[in-house]
Amino acid sequence: MLEFIQHCLNGLIIGGAYALIGVGMTLVLGIMRVINFAHGEFYMLGAYLCFTIAGLMGLNFFVGFSLAVLGVGLIGCLVERIVLRPLRGRELNTNMLAMIGVSIALSNIALIVWGAVPQAIASPFPAQNIEIFGLSFTPFRLFIMAIAIVVIVGVHMFIKYTMQGKCMRAAFQDMEIASMLGVRVDRVYPITFGLGAAMAAVAGILLGVMFSLKPTMGEFAVSRAFAVVILGGMGSFPGAILGGLILGLSENLAAAYISSGFKDAIAFMLIVAILIFKPNGLMAVNVNKK
Repeated sequence: MLEFIQHCLNGLIIGGAYALIGVGMTLVLGIMRVINFAHGEFYMLGAYLCFTIAGLMGLNFFVGFSLAVLGVGLIGCLVERIVLRPLRGRELNTNMLAMIGVSIALSNIALIVWGAVPQAIASPFPAQNIEIFGLSFTPFRLFIMAIAIVVIVGVHMFIKYTMQGKCMRAAFQDMEIASMLGVRVDRVYPITFGLGAAMAAVAGILLGVMFSLKPTMGEFAVSRAFAVVILGGMGSFPGAILGGLILGLSENLAAAYISSGFKDAIAFMLIVAILIFKPNGLMAVNVNKK
């Protein structure tokens, strides 16, 4: 029983990182009506920027973490300004193709800058495990859990209680009426896209310490992001959190009790099974409003 609880908690910790990826994509989808196929590349850039700042430049990990997240957020704002703003009002397919192009461009830039050889971010914590009520955790896994909680709660508080967050919610409910009432959509969109990119970067750094870094690592992230968004419900903030936790839990239990080689298949089979009974996801929100 203790072993089962251990696997569940490990899955929920990884699920917290998946939730970060999913919430970032959900923000962009819900407010901007853009399916961000480059979301995985922002995840990748966060990991590589932290590796460069903390590893190659020799700065403190937490300084590298903060600067990398800020840097990716600014890159996200720049992408919105250069790529998405000129396409505003176009068909959804046009935006999708544009973001696929951004995804290819960013992955190739990463290949040129950092090369194809896998890299690793050094953990800032000691490797020995911590025992809590008979359960064993590495300090970094506890750090992942803490950061995921802080970031998700922080973003929720920002959206719910700040003036900028209220403008974002108004744009989500009805962009045209929000514009008529004085909401500056030209400010809401880059902040939304930059925030989504920054959340992907946080997840990239956290999981980048646990796994190796490579220019194609964004493929892993974007597949998880789509799974989380579909599972939780299109445009649902709480749904993305729940979807991330379910995905992380199912992957870890599948790896522990079936085979690590089948964990991806088992996780996505679970998603298919849930969607048979809840076709719109667990906590669907209508994102097709004008």
